[in-house]
This record gives sequence, structure tokens and C-alpha cells, in this order.
Amino acid sequence: MLMNFGPDYVRAIAPYQGGKPISEVAREFGLDEARIVKLASNENPLGVPESAKRAMSAAMADLGRYPDSNGFDLKAAISAKFGVPTEWITLGNGSNDILELAARSLVSPGQSVVYSQYSFAVYPLATQAVGARAVVVAAKDFGHDLPAMRAAMTSDTRLVFVANPNNPTGTFIEGEQIAAFIDSVPAHVVIVLDEAYTEYLSPSQRYDAFAWVAKHPNLIVSRSFSKAYGLAGLRIGFGIAQPGLTDLMNRLRQPFNVNSLAQAAAIAALQDEAFLTKSAEINARGYRQLTAAFDQMHITYVPSVGNFVLFRAGEGENAGATVNLALLKQGIIVRPVGNYGLPQWLRVSIGLPEENEAFLVALKSVLA
Repeated sequence: MLMNFGPDYVRAIAPYQGGKPISEVAREFGLDEARIVKLASNENPLGVPESAKRAMSAAMADLGRYPDSNGFDLKAAISAKFGVPTEWITLGNGSNDILELAARSLVSPGQSVVYSQYSFAVYPLATQAVGARAVVVAAKDFGHDLPAMRAAMTSDTRLVFVANPNNPTGTFIEGEQIAAFIDSVPAHVVIVLDEAYTEYLSPSQRYDAFAWVAKHPNLIVSRSFSKAYGLAGLRIGFGIAQPGLTDLMNRLRQPFNVNSLAQAAAIAALQDEAFLTKSAEINARGYRQLTAAFDQMHITYVPSVGNFVLFRAGEGENAGATVNLALLKQGIIVRPVGNYGLPQWLRVSIGLPEENEAFLVALKSVLA
């Protein structure tokens, strides 16, 4: 007889499915790994910055010892770059860790968490993991409807997730709207402002979320080193909040959640402005390359400010899955988004020019 261990709300969780690895696609379809193009996981096509590689090489001599549990040097580097006190900083094993720590430290079973339709898949996972009640607010033009999200909050709401830019749709909310929303949220509700893709914003779109933290003890801003900084494989991110929240999250944070190589690489990457600038430039050119082709092919897409584009693969009920399989057979890995309630759509990460072109050639072939 099969025993049902654990609470029902944990058994109900559908495990997170990442983008298919290149090696898996090669095995499954009998393809040469060297010819496969992966544009599924919003990774930086430039890879790891050379500055981070050098820093990791130097750190390898000390790998026999545990990493600095407090991340003193990395927190000092974050503090210096963004002008925030070190006691505001929580380090995470990826920014996912920050999102999950927020849910675990702030929400009890039965209480509610508010987030938008078509927002990051980790929000429902973090909500379910603590037995909380998810309040999913209908999207507006594929993005957040902030007034509706505010109206959905009740006396038992403890957390609201807002992604800006949003994944998987790439939508953006102006800073003035975010600030007004934060001002309107009751003090008993903590706002997590997820800024994993903020480095791809144009100068005219930028705002200072860290300045808002000084005014709002119920605000957490999360950031990632996985995207523009090119450190996805090292799993490192951080959260900025007032000490009342950082103290709470650090009580649950694993003591060595960020390894030594990740800390060293992140310090170097933070200081590598040339790499960050090049990443943004490559991304902007790639976005123009992809969307110009979509326009020419009469493909519907959602305008994006991230390093990816959500596009409609066809009109059939499962068009996304059908086109995705056909692309896989040609060695092109993109991201199905049926789990977001978008079965007719696919998300493609922006790659190097030749990777984007390989995807477009394959897509034209498939759609023909």
C-alpha cells in the first residue's frame, strides 16, 4: 500500500521544470551537442565574465574550508555599489532563495499571498510550500494590474509578489506606479519587488527601489546575478530590506547557502561595468533582430524589456507544444509556457546574433 507522507499542500505542488539541458536534447533526438542552440532559460549568451573566472580561480585554493556564512566581503561590495547598509542585505542561493525565504518567514498556513497571472512560476511554488492561499489576480495586457492586486488584499494577506520586469511576459511597470502601489499597501503586507531583470532596463526606465526600502519597513527588493551578470550556474542572488525583515529571513536561511566560488565571482562581476554594458548592448541588438523578424513573419509577440520575448506560436489549442517539439528536433531549445496558462505561446531567450538567426531559420521552417 502506497503511503501518503507529508501535508496535502506539499503533495499538490507540481515540481519546477527548468529549460531542457543541451545534453538531454542531444540524447533524446540524436543530435550533436555542439550544434544545439539553447534559448530557453534567459541565460547571458556571453557566459561568465573573465573577471569572475579569475576571481574563482583565486578562491579555489580555499575550497577545503566552509564559505563565509555571513558573506562579509560580498555584502561590503553590494553596499558600496548600491549605497545600502550591510545589515539590509540577505544573500541567497539565487534570487529564488530570497523569494522562498520571504514566504517561509512571513506566511503561515491558511494566510493569503497575492501575485499576478502570468508571473514567475516560483511565486505559486513558494506559496504552496507554506500551505498558504494563493490569490492570483488577472493580468492586464500580459502584465500586472496593480490596482486590482491592491483590491485583492485582505486582513489575512501577508505577502505580495511583484516582478518588474516580469517573467515570462517581459512587461514593465513605470517607477511612479510601483511607488504609488507600495505607498498604498497596508503595513501588515510585505511587498517583494522581484528585479531579476532590472539591469536590462534603459536609462529612462530606471528607478531607485533601494531608496524606497528606507521609507518602507514592509518592502523586500530581490536581485539576481544569474542574468546580466552571467553567473546562472553559481546560483547567487540577494535581497534588500530593513533589518526587521532581514533578521527574520536570516533565521531560516541555511548558514552556508552561498558557496565560496559564487561569492568571489559575484564580487568581481559587480565591479565589471564593461561586461554589464556589453551584456545590455548585445541584448538590445538581439531584441531588435528577433522582433524585426517576428514583424516580417506576422508573428504576435509581447513587447519585452527583459532578455527574452514571449511570442504566439500559432492558433491551435496546443500550438506552443507542437512548435516547441519541432524546434527541438532541429536542435533549438526555447521555453514552453503552457504551465503559465499560455499553451499557444513560447518564450525565446535573446542569444548571440548567430544563435538568434539559427532560431529564426528553424522557426520559419517549422511554421512553413
